[in-house]
Parts: sequence; structure tokens; C-alpha cells
Amino acid sequence: MERPGGETARDLPGTNSVMLGGDTKLGGLHVKKTLITTAIATLALGAAFASPASAQDKIGACLITKTDTNPFFVKMKEGATAKAEELGIDLKSFAGKIDGDHETQVAAIETCIADGAKGILLTASDTSSIVSSVQQARDAGLLVIALDTPLDPIDAADMTFATDNFKAGELIGQWAAAKLGDDAANAKIGMLDLAVSQPTVGVLRDQGFMQGFGIDLGDPNKWGDETDPRIVGHDVTQGNEEGGRTAMENLLASDPMINVVYTINEPAAAGAYEALKSIGRENDVLIVSVDGGCPGVQNVADGVIGATSQQYPLLMASKGIEAIAAWAKDGVKPQPTEGKDFFDTGVSLVTDEPVEGVESISVAEGTERCWG
Repeated sequence: MERPGGETARDLPGTNSVMLGGDTKLGGLHVKKTLITTAIATLALGAAFASPASAQDKIGACLITKTDTNPFFVKMKEGATAKAEELGIDLKSFAGKIDGDHETQVAAIETCIADGAKGILLTASDTSSIVSSVQQARDAGLLVIALDTPLDPIDAADMTFATDNFKAGELIGQWAAAKLGDDAANAKIGMLDLAVSQPTVGVLRDQGFMQGFGIDLGDPNKWGDETDPRIVGHDVTQGNEEGGRTAMENLLASDPMINVVYTINEPAAAGAYEALKSIGRENDVLIVSVDGGCPGVQNVADGVIGATSQQYPLLMASKGIEAIAAWAKDGVKPQPTEGKDFFDTGVSLVTDEPVEGVESISVAEGTERCWG
């Protein structure tokens, strides 16, 4: 074949193109002598598309909490977010509308699976009903870590990062019994629990308190079956102040002479205090709680709460993100604390009224360590 100017054309093997001296003819079109230039451009174009692909390959993680209003879960989200930014992880956060909103948590797990996340950090509202959804996530290759609240059974998650919730309850029970001294034998105790579904965190704290106070347990895997006459009754609070007030009012209707109140957390304790204050009994009832958030520690300083067991949600969440990063990189799962079936993030009793035989820290120290 001859091109204008007398140059001879030759076929390019395996193509429908022909080389015309220094030019190429593709489908009847003449292209300037740019084979090397085109190759370079193609590489550059590939590099340009490689950047978005790398962004898509970024490790994804999910945090699913019970609510996004409780200071405990707010701090947990802060801890997870900070660690995710540090490690370059794309974190998405979800929360139930209220404590006990199981359906929203199930939908969040489904979203995380569909998004291709590498792991989920979960504080479950319903610790047994959520197990089937957790198993779906694990079957899809996600690492699932329970934060604060163990699943039922605990090994339904790959690992649990939590306070020893039984010990947290036991500490406040021991403190309350020692504070009352001989009068503990005649105490009238109101139990302000979390939810009727009895999630593990609520059961552990409740039963720990009872054992610490010296009350014989029935089945330690549930509350409400004890026979000790000192227990006036149980009511549920949904872990918030309004629920705490209503539950306290209900128990006072059963026995207005309650003089010890166990509360699942500090928002519930604040509500219980308001109910007692409304009948002029705020100064002669001993309230104990669990959480150790800054507002709760301040309530210990102000005499609203006698003592609280402080836990560390920021540490739980940051350790959880680190575990997801390790799983995504090397396929390594976190290990439990020696002698336990979970990773223990610690607990400290906070009070300015220490009692013999029960280790505690001061309000000042609790304030330095608090969250929220």
C-alpha cells in the first residue's frame, strides 16, 4: 500500500491497523506519530484512575450504639472517630432512636455488610435477638466486636471489649453495704434496671450489686428471681433520666420507705434523685450507679449519687478500631484478658466516702479520668 508522498504501508500484526512509515492508520483515520506519547498518556490515565480505586479500597468500619444521646455512647463515638482518623479508616456510625431499639441496629448491620465494611463495633440493645444478624456479618467476613455489652452468648461476637460489668455492680453493692453497716440487714432496696429484655449488661450489673450487697442470687443470668425480702422490686428505665424518675416513682408507690437505690447508669440515677426530691427524701436515700461520666462524677461530688463505678468507653472504642485494622491487614483477631472471656478495659469505684475493704478513687481522680 502506498501513502501520499510515496511511503509504503505495512500491516501491524494482530490488528486492523497499518503502519504508514511514521504514522498509523486506524479505521481509515490518520494518527500522527505518537505511539510512545500515547503509551505515556495511557499510563498517566491509568494512574489518574488508580487514585479513586485506592480510595475505594480504604478499610471500612461501622460503629453501632444503642443511642447517640447518652454521654457514654457520645464518648464512645469520639474515641472510635479519633482512632479511625489516625489509622486512615472510613468509619460510619449508627445508633438506635432509644435504648432498646433493636430493629434499627439490625438494619445498620445489614448496611455495613452491603457496604463491604471490614468490621463492626456494636453495643447491642437486645443481646440475644441480635445474634443472627451478627452471624450474617461474620459469615460475610466482617470482624464483629461487642463494646460494653456482651452478646448472649458472649462468643456470638468475635470479641468483647468491656468493663467487667459484674465487678462494676459488685463494687457499688459492697460499698453500699459497708456504708450502711449493721443497717444493711434491714435495707429496703429499689432496683432500677435497663430494659424488660434484660440485656447482658443490665443483668451483670444488677447481679453484681446484689452479690456485693450480700444478697443470695437465684439464676445469675437474669434478674428478678431473688427471694431476699430486702428487695422491694425492679423497674426499668431505658437508661435515661425520664425513665429513672418514672421507675423510682413506681417503686416508691410499692414502698415509700426505700432507703437504697441501685441504678443501671447515671442518667437513670439522676431521674431517681428527682423523684425522691419531689417527696423530700433526697437526703436519706443512698443511690449508687455505674458509668463514671463527668456529669455522673459531678453528681457524686454534689451528693446526688453516693458512689459510681467508672468505666472507660473511649478506650473500648479505640481498641475496637485497632482490632478491625489488624483484622483487615493480617486476619488477626484480638485476644481476651487472661482468665476472662473478654478484653477487660477496667473499672474504678468513685466516691469521696471510702469504706474499709473496698478499693476506690476520689472524685478528684474520677474527674480527671471521666468522659462526657
